[in-house]
Amino acid sequence: MTAGLLPAVRGAVGFLSRVPIGRGARDWEAFERTPAAFPLSGYLIGASIGLPVALVVALGFPTVSVAVVGLFAVYAITGINNLDGLIDLGDAAVVHGDPDDRADVLKDTTVGVGAVSVAVVALVALAFGFYGLGRVGPVAVFGVVMAAEVGAKLSMAGIACVGTARHEGLGSAFTENAESADLAVPAVVSLPVVAVGAPVGAILPVTGALVGAVLGGWLLASRANSLLGGVNGDVFGATNEVARLVGLHVGVIAWTLS
Repeated sequence: MTAGLLPAVRGAVGFLSRVPIGRGARDWEAFERTPAAFPLSGYLIGASIGLPVALVVALGFPTVSVAVVGLFAVYAITGINNLDGLIDLGDAAVVHGDPDDRADVLKDTTVGVGAVSVAVVALVALAFGFYGLGRVGPVAVFGVVMAAEVGAKLSMAGIACVGTARHEGLGSAFTENAESADLAVPAVVSLPVVAVGAPVGAILPVTGALVGAVLGGWLLASRANSLLGGVNGDVFGATNEVARLVGLHVGVIAWTLS
């Protein structure tokens, strides 16, 4: 089990971030067969994003600087592939027609008003999420950021386990290798992230970030599935982006109300 899990996690980290590991065929094939690798990679990616954000909070940087560092950390570590999926889906969402018409737009390299609008809203919303975290203690910030990332990756695992690919490609590489019962393991391995907030009494915000990310990802994936008549690589990427930012905002709200 462990022997197969480690290559899968390497493959997930290599695919979902800019970290130069897990690019070999063996790691990729293990990742395709292991939905739990999604949230497990979220721990590593979330920690990489959360550390610099928590550091600037601990040093007393202004909240605007926290927002800038958070935004930079996300895309310096994860790249823009998932954001590109969200942008493509934004263009498809404004098309009047059937799922086939919308799917055709995903292949178009032209950037339309839907893509621009979605990109602006997503980036501003993400920056404001980190801005809100500027008022939270550094340990809680770290926990919320990590939980949002783990929740985002759990959402992707959910698509792999219960989604149906629209066509052969990146999406089908995951959906054909998993079934709904396989979602139990990714869910279980995601739960320990809540403990990160325990030392500073931030269990509620961290839990909120995890649950918010899962709900945000589920809503986006459900909507995308109805628009396209199935899932594909763009849906995976878009789900990750929306889940992360929803998780951050729910974490901030939970901290404020707790």
